[in-house]
Amino acid sequence: NAVADFFTEMGKMGAEMFDLSWVQATVTLFTYFGWALFAAGTVVAIFDVAVEYQSGRANIKTASINVIKGFFACSLIGIVPIELYKFCIALQNTFAHGLTGLMVSGKTVDLAGESTSVLEGCFKVSNQTSYNLFNILCLIAFAYCVIKIFFQNIKRGGILLIQMAVGSLYMFSVPRGYTDGFVQWMKQVAAICLTAFMQTTILYLGLLTFPDNMLLGMGILLSANEVPRIAQQFGLDSS
Repeated sequence: NAVADFFTEMGKMGAEMFDLSWVQATVTLFTYFGWALFAAGTVVAIFDVAVEYQSGRANIKTASINVIKGFFACSLIGIVPIELYKFCIALQNTFAHGLTGLMVSGKTVDLAGESTSVLEGCFKVSNQTSYNLFNILCLIAFAYCVIKIFFQNIKRGGILLIQMAVGSLYMFSVPRGYTDGFVQWMKQVAAICLTAFMQTTILYLGLLTFPDNMLLGMGILLSANEVPRIAQQFGLDSS
């Protein structure tokens, strides 16, 4: 549970960035910028309908739906990404605590005894220490996985802020019916939230597997770093 809470705090460092006053001011600035582009796009969409009406190809219903889409997009562009990211962090914490209860069910060893047995079995820190190359390599890989994901969680909040800033630029196109770029932007936001949940969860699963099977646990730990690359192959780009 302590490790699960540590990973949750690690993920919250990116989410807590949005509680800072200057970050909130930045989000508000780009939200207003999105509203300005939406107003300009709406005017252009009206002129497009007027031009098409002269040739008999105007579709007022489609144009109205596109304007409504742009209105909802402007209203939610500064709220949904942040709340979705915070929800994924909270969901990961709940899932990790559930895994902990599943793994320790039926065990009666106290916390100190369990921790000592894990350390003695994995990293050979008992009184009679005997290191070998495999233990040293596992320790290096273990530290590499945790540190890399630690820094990725720190910068993920900044990446989400940049994506929200870029998302406001699409507000000029959405009222005119050009939504391909905005759909791709929504996929990128979903990729950030998916990575925040999956990467830490897989790292935690690797830690749970590590005491019983070091090699298999290490493979799971290393696979946590591949979550963004695999998601990118399915159109969820978080680079």
